[in-house]
Amino acid sequence: MTTTTDTTAPAPTGKAVETVLDARGVTMRFGGLTAVRDVDLTVNSGEIVGLIGPNGAGKTTFFNCLTGLYIPTEGEVRYKGTVLPPKSFKVTAAGIARTFQNIRLFSNMTVLENVLVGRHTRTKEGLWSALLRGPGFHKAEAASRARAMELLEFVGLANKAEHLSRNLPYGEQRKLEIARALASEPGLLLLDEPTAGMNPQETRAAEELIFAIRDQGIAVLVIEHDMRFIFNLCDRVACLVQGQKLIEGTASVVQSDERVIAAYLGEPFEAAPGDEEAAEVAAAEKRAAEAATEETGGTKEAAGTGATAAPGTAEAPSGAAPADDTPATPADTTTPDDDTTPKATAPGDDTTPSSGPRKENDA
Repeated sequence: MTTTTDTTAPAPTGKAVETVLDARGVTMRFGGLTAVRDVDLTVNSGEIVGLIGPNGAGKTTFFNCLTGLYIPTEGEVRYKGTVLPPKSFKVTAAGIARTFQNIRLFSNMTVLENVLVGRHTRTKEGLWSALLRGPGFHKAEAASRARAMELLEFVGLANKAEHLSRNLPYGEQRKLEIARALASEPGLLLLDEPTAGMNPQETRAAEELIFAIRDQGIAVLVIEHDMRFIFNLCDRVACLVQGQKLIEGTASVVQSDERVIAAYLGEPFEAAPGDEEAAEVAAAEKRAAEAATEETGGTKEAAGTGATAAPGTAEAPSGAAPADDTPATPADTTTPDDDTTPKATAPGDDTTPSSGPRKENDA
């Protein structure tokens, strides 16, 4: 069950609200596992939307579906009314950029060079221009470097433009990754846990940076586990639980919802996503257990039938004469009445009568 609260603020006078991202019925399956199930989400221009949920809820998988790293099994993703192609570089060219949960910088390149990499979708110079290095190439290169320096100034890293990215502190590496994403001139920026591992001061700086990005007219969709950060930052928040959208609304609506609290605490609640699948799995396991029990019972019954077909044969001593058609009783097989019947006995057998040969063996 999904609850949606409309919290779209009225557009400023003379400026219409444009739907930047429109994801409809996005479903992602990996074999028999459904990681994302029928998720709808919209992001409007100049808006910051948060995506929360417990670990394993499908948040990053949903991001991968939006950015072309995964092709959704069902549903579609539109950017400004156009269905996005299932290629990540084409999604970037269309106007969507992202950062990753784990920092992915080019460690042996400088800070400036990392940002220049993000400019490749906005330059028109091709192979021959790069080889011949004519006036057009130098003009485009100068423009890219100027824009990259503007972005480094924006995130506060201009004084470290020539440093290797691997030498930056963790918080500054996060800023550099955001600057590289902004270099592609996106209309929508996706941030996957941008404050993970940051101290409170770095988290506050990241919050101010995201507000500044929003003020430039760029919509932001952010995944985060820091609830204080996400509720202070976002205009709307959506919660994913087991791949399904549980609720969407303002921060106050979402954080007071009992189902969201229960999902984070691991407590079951009525109509929780995944209940139907869990019931199907439980029923399948029960049927398998019953089938195994029936099979085991049939095997035991067959074994018992075989054992009663020739009673006493299992207790026959080694070397005894084969039984005739008449079943012998246990007394017949253990105590021979006929002295002429040969019988093999083991030394020390208590059932062997005391006799002369026995005494010789003892001697």
